[in-house]
Amino acid sequence: MNGGIDTATPRTGTGRLVLVLGGLSAVSPFAVDMYAPGFPQIVSSFGTTTAAVQFSLTSCLVGFAAGQLVLGPVSDTLGRRRLLLAGAALFAVFSTVCALAPNLAVFDLARLCQGVAGGAGIVLGRAVISDLFTGAGAARRLTALSVIGSTAPVLAPVLGGAVVGLGSWRLVFAVLAVTGMLLLAGVGYWVPESLPAHRRLPGGSRRAASAMGRLLRRRALVGHLLVAGCGIGALFAYISGSPFVFQDGYGLSPAVYSLVFATNAAGTVLAGALFARLAGRVRLNTLLTIGVLVMAFATGTLVLLLLAGVSTVPTTWICLFGATFGFGIVLPASTTIILAIGGDAPGAASGLIGGAQFLIGAAAAPLPGAAGATTALSTAVAVLGFALVAAVALFVLARPGEGNGEPETA
Repeated sequence: MNGGIDTATPRTGTGRLVLVLGGLSAVSPFAVDMYAPGFPQIVSSFGTTTAAVQFSLTSCLVGFAAGQLVLGPVSDTLGRRRLLLAGAALFAVFSTVCALAPNLAVFDLARLCQGVAGGAGIVLGRAVISDLFTGAGAARRLTALSVIGSTAPVLAPVLGGAVVGLGSWRLVFAVLAVTGMLLLAGVGYWVPESLPAHRRLPGGSRRAASAMGRLLRRRALVGHLLVAGCGIGALFAYISGSPFVFQDGYGLSPAVYSLVFATNAAGTVLAGALFARLAGRVRLNTLLTIGVLVMAFATGTLVLLLLAGVSTVPTTWICLFGATFGFGIVLPASTTIILAIGGDAPGAASGLIGGAQFLIGAAAAPLPGAAGATTALSTAVAVLGFALVAAVALFVLARPGEGNGEPETA
C-alpha cells in the first residue's frame, strides 16, 4: 500500500538499504555531539549555567541507551519496520521541539525523547542486517554500520560548528529534524520488514524481556558485550581527552588538532575496511583478538613513554592512532559475534550491544579529567584501562579459542 512503500523487498537492492541503515546509525551520534559548539549560545538563550546545559547531553545519552535496550527486544515480537518508521518520525518531531524549546526544562525533556527515538535507528539497523544476512555478508554490512557509527561522533562537532556559524544553535536541531524526515522517507521506500510474522517471538513485552535475560545468561555473549562496551569506552575517553591533550598540552591550534583527529578517525575507517576484506577468510575471533591486542599495545606503549618522560606530539599521535585502528577492528568483530551468538533473538542482542556501549561510553567520557587536569597521561591511562578490561573479558569470558559466533561456513 501507499504506492508500494510496504513492499517486502528493497526497491534497489541492498546498497540503498545499507545507506539508509547507515544514516540511521549516524544520526543519533550526531544528535549527541553536533550541538556542542553551541553550548555558550544555549547558556545565554536560557540564562542558565554551563553545567545545566551539559546535563542535556546526559539526557540524550540516557535516552539513547534506554531506547536501544527497550526497542531491540520489543522488535523481536513486533517486527522491525514499524518501529523504524516510528523512531525516524519521532526523532524529527523531538528535534523540532529542541529547536523551538522555550526553556531548559522543555529542552532537556525533548533531548531525552530524541535519544530514545534515535536509539531505534541503531539497534534496529543491526537487527535488520542480522535478519537478512549471515556469515561474511553480515560481517561486511555490520562493518559499514560500525564505521559510520564510530566516525559520526568525531565529525559531529566539526559540522555542528559550521552550522552554528551560519546562525543560532537552534539551526542545528532544525538540520537534525530535516535529516529525520529524510530518513523516514528512506525507511519507507528502501527498508523492508526483515522479520516476518512466523519468525517473531510470541508473548509481547514479557517475552521480549525474558529473551534479554536468557541472552545475559550466556557467558560468551556477556564477555563479548564487555569487549564491545569497553571498546566504546576507550573511544569516548579518547574523544573527551584528546582536545585538552593536543591543544592545551601540546599547544596545537584548533586547525592542526582537527588534522590529528581526522587522521585518527581515518585509522578507524581503514581498520573497518580491512576487517571487511578479511571477514570470511580469517576467523572473526582471531580478528577480534588482534584488534583488542593492538588497542592495548598502543595505549600501553604510550603510558610507558609518558612515564619515561617522552611526551611529544608524534609519539602521542602515533600511539593514539594505533588505539583507534584497533578499535576499528574490535567494534565490527564483536558486534558480528554477539549477533551470531544471540541469533535466536537478534533484536534483544542488538539492544544489549547498544545499551552496554553507550552506558559505558557515558561513564568513560569524564574519566580523563577525573583527577583534575586532563593530560596526555590521564587520557592514556583511561584508554588503556578500558583496553585491558576488554582483554580480560575477551580471554576469561568470551574465550576466542572456543570459536563462539563463527559462521558455519568459516
